[in-house]
Amino acid sequence: MVRAFIMVKTAAGESAELQDRIHGTDAVLDAHIVAGQYDIIAEAEGDEVYTVIDTVATEIHDLTGIVDTRTYVCLEEE
Repeated sequence: MVRAFIMVKTAAGESAELQDRIHGTDAVLDAHIVAGQYDIIAEAEGDEVYTVIDTVATEIHDLTGIVDTRTYVCLEEE
């Protein structure tokens, strides 16, 4: 199992709606609105790295109101 954290920058005023939409995607376990350089941090999990990266590229990054994403794949095993 591969776990990753996705940092999401949103357009002004879009964070709450996008948090719900991101949390509703298949691989995402949880999503939180945060203060800082990014607006939302989501935790995702998949069978392979490709599954997580595909979720970010096709389901999250293309959402209207998403300005930027950064994905950090966990290196530690569970």
